[in-house]
Amino acid sequence: MLRAPLLWSLIERHASRSIACAALVPFSSSSCGRRSQSTSAASAAASAAPATSTSSEELVNLDFDSSSFEDPAGIAQTIQPVRMLILGAPGAGKGTQSSRIRQHYDIETISSGDLLRINIANGTPEGLIAKEAVTKGELVADSIIIRLIERRLDKIKNSSWLLDGFPRTITQAQALDQMLMRAGQQLNLVVNLVVPEDIILQRVVERYVHVPSGRVYNLTYNPPKVPGRDDVTDEPLVHRPDDNPDAFRTRLQRYHSATEPLLGYYKDRGILVSFSGDTSDKIFPQIQRVFNERFTTN
Repeated sequence: MLRAPLLWSLIERHASRSIACAALVPFSSSSCGRRSQSTSAASAAASAAPATSTSSEELVNLDFDSSSFEDPAGIAQTIQPVRMLILGAPGAGKGTQSSRIRQHYDIETISSGDLLRINIANGTPEGLIAKEAVTKGELVADSIIIRLIERRLDKIKNSSWLLDGFPRTITQAQALDQMLMRAGQQLNLVVNLVVPEDIILQRVVERYVHVPSGRVYNLTYNPPKVPGRDDVTDEPLVHRPDDNPDAFRTRLQRYHSATEPLLGYYKDRGILVSFSGDTSDKIFPQIQRVFNERFTTN
């Protein structure tokens, strides 16, 4: 089951645990994601190790020029549907990587947080149930999240998709797998972002968010045009009270406790690939390389 905190903190919070729901976004859920706009790191990467792989997991950490993997011709077509889940610690750059994947490949992002927010706003039966739980500070049932994902998959049929924000526990993963098997759309790639904690901490403490849209800014990598104001609406930006070193370390510990078993679950299935680097610009060409090898004719 899911608790509902801030709109932009889907992955940080979505670990089947009891954390107080922040008052800034009363109708967001723990699967609410910050996907409208993401930060992009630009600092130079540390020296990287060659890619290694086993039969069940690959750890990619390559040192090469990211420009060689950019596709100026536009969106690449996949030769088979991509069924992808993206994982990573709070501040690891999941939003940035999801956005860049969408720019280069014909793939749709399914954010469990966005699905909840939309259904709450539209007053659907599932949205009303979720709203009641969120208002009470309670958990949104996993079955509601899975039902919304299943409905979305039915609409996009055989399109490629990237799932963001769910699952966060083994129980949720097993329930999701059962639904995906019924739909004939089983996961075929789980991307895990591995970023040094000191880099993540710097990103988190400099992060500001436009709450209504979920747009995320970073004072170093992606600052707003006007300090403290959203670029699109000129509305005020918010700095999360728990975007500080002590609170972040606590969130990170909770994330690892919940996610380590999940990584093992997908590793055993042979679909987990971990990408390591200290900037998003360093990690994306690694992801692109795996995409091109597995899903395109490039």
